[in-house]
Amino acid sequence: MTRHQKRLSVPNSWPVERKTNTFTVKAGAGPHGEAGVPLVVLLRDVLGYVDSTKEARYALNNDSILVNGDAVSDEQRPIGMFDILAFPERGEYFRVFPDEGGRLALTPVDEDAAGSRLGKITNKTVVPGGVTQLTLHDGTNVRVDDDADYETNDSIVVDNETKEIVAHFEYEEGALVTAVAGQHAGQIGEIEDIDVTLGSGDNTVTVASEDGGYETVEEYVVVIDENFTDDEGDADE
Repeated sequence: MTRHQKRLSVPNSWPVERKTNTFTVKAGAGPHGEAGVPLVVLLRDVLGYVDSTKEARYALNNDSILVNGDAVSDEQRPIGMFDILAFPERGEYFRVFPDEGGRLALTPVDEDAAGSRLGKITNKTVVPGGVTQLTLHDGTNVRVDDDADYETNDSIVVDNETKEIVAHFEYEEGALVTAVAGQHAGQIGEIEDIDVTLGSGDNTVTVASEDGGYETVEEYVVVIDENFTDDEGDADE
């Protein structure tokens, strides 16, 4: 199987230049599906911390790079929306956040904020033993004893060390959300109205924002909290 990906055909979310070279690194198996960006692309093309895949492997072999609190060793490990990328030796921490146009960007956060990550609940099922399992947007599964408080499209915050849920944000009118795809990607606002469409059509959401608001499909919004609006700004690409 090839380890390369043509730049012209990478997902729109990837923060790479498409016409500089023919190929880039292909994402490996893991979370976020096809939208996941290979870790080496962020290290090399976005942050400029390494010049080659070989240098990235060296850094990873020294356990100096953490993703969601865990040391990673695969330079092709997919990185996606709301992941936490940490460089403890540098004292630098980043959250992956959607930018305008849906491209993923690295937003600097402090060490406390880097201790947990946000996930959108995309599915809820009961597994053997009567335990409820929540599936998040990146494919991660979180088991909870009581499902009464959790619904699809809600967001939860998971502690990177204990893997326990430390916060819960309900998907409802008045909730703070960000669009993560579509023409309004990266825009933050409050839900004004949720229009449930009968049949197979997509539910739509009306969001009020500082620039007048917008309407988008339910799938494209994620509930966040006010801490996401206080970040220091995106890392240079």
